[in-house]
Amino acid sequence: MGTAAWYELMEGLKYLGSMLSKMWALLTTSPQSFKGGAIWKVITTINGVLGAIGTALLVLFFTVGVIKTCGSFAELKKPETTVKVFVRFVLAKYLINNCLKLMVNFVTIVQSVISKIANSSKIGTALEFSIPSKVQATFNSIGILDGAIPIWAVCFIAHIAFIIIGIVLLLTVYGRFFRIYMYTAIAPIPLSTLAGQPTENIAKSFLKSYAGVCMQGVVIVLACVIYTAYAASMPQMDTTVQPIQMVWKYVSEVIFNMLVLLGLVKGSDRIIHDMMGL
Repeated sequence: MGTAAWYELMEGLKYLGSMLSKMWALLTTSPQSFKGGAIWKVITTINGVLGAIGTALLVLFFTVGVIKTCGSFAELKKPETTVKVFVRFVLAKYLINNCLKLMVNFVTIVQSVISKIANSSKIGTALEFSIPSKVQATFNSIGILDGAIPIWAVCFIAHIAFIIIGIVLLLTVYGRFFRIYMYTAIAPIPLSTLAGQPTENIAKSFLKSYAGVCMQGVVIVLACVIYTAYAASMPQMDTTVQPIQMVWKYVSEVIFNMLVLLGLVKGSDRIIHDMMGL
């Protein structure tokens, strides 16, 4: 029965390790090369189509902005007012025409930061699990009368917990990718609001939110670095207690460590919002 419990724990850890490997691979992959670049091609096409709509909205927001900011035509004839309005229009038009390049450049910068952290910390393999040999021997030594059935139940629950944790971690990284795609696709429309002073806050909020989504990848990588420093070595077996107590302690510490990583990754969005004041 102890062997069955060991099998449940190992299968859960293997699945969790595969999810962590996929998560790490995604973090170090650029949106342009994700899934062979097929999704990025669709996004760039949508961005180009919405560019025409953004240009039309640009004129609309510009007109509304001029009407609301200039009390009369005489005020509009002032050189400083005319220059200010003209610069705003040109800047908004430039952003719409080059929004894809702008967003790609920012993503490239963020990905270079992620790569620098990943290469300097060398934590790719640290996210893999190395189980002490004493653990398996202890599991095998536990019989039914020693409490093997409760241990099997705990390991089964841990197996399910590892599956859930792995899925949530991977979905968090996938969610970042898809949000980047969404921001990039519709960028011309919110950026067109920059043409009018009353609506410029929409464009500013959009750019800040996009920066926050990109920077979330940096926070997730740092979370992995913190986790590997926190759990530099997997829980060790305490040979001074009974085998059943060793197993209970080992399994509980493994689950706790993974919950720490889950909390760090899931909290990355809130951290980046607090940092950037979003």
